[in-house]
Amino acid sequence: MTVYDFKVKTRDGKEVSLSEYRGKVLLIVNTATECGFTPQYEGLQNLYDEFHEDGLEILDFPCNQFGAQAPGSDGDIHAFCTGRFGVKFPQFSKIEVNGDGAIPLYQWLTENTCFEGFGDGAMGQMMRQILSQIDPNYENTGSIKWNFTKFLIDREGNIASRFEPTVDMQAVKEKVRELL
Repeated sequence: MTVYDFKVKTRDGKEVSLSEYRGKVLLIVNTATECGFTPQYEGLQNLYDEFHEDGLEILDFPCNQFGAQAPGSDGDIHAFCTGRFGVKFPQFSKIEVNGDGAIPLYQWLTENTCFEGFGDGAMGQMMRQILSQIDPNYENTGSIKWNFTKFLIDREGNIASRFEPTVDMQAVKEKVRELL
């Protein structure tokens, strides 16, 4: 199974096959507009600007499962992202990434990757504190821990890397460059 086996909904509700992205390097990310990590939209757009012509696509999936930090309609979210961050990469319909309501794409992503840790920085310490209260076993599952978890997909549709939200965008950029 590869990423190309999945269908998702665009922000206007149309179902599309991810096979439309065959041969591209994909960065799949669950996002939120009212999160401490929301400024990562700027880094994502910069990455898109730099590498889109070389074959990078960033696929943005808003998700309201973490602290209800992605309120509003798909149109509201799109307007915020384009207005504030100049986002040009594809944004899809709001989804769930964990639990019974998780879309099949995210079920596959989380079943085939492991949590990579939050690092030693201040944000990592904060995330560990928050998650240990919610789920003391959080480190031992592949579930999405928070907004802005990223999955890098190679040109054959396979998962190449997983990045937790606390990973510096420079590290993401280096892995993208390697795959391109």
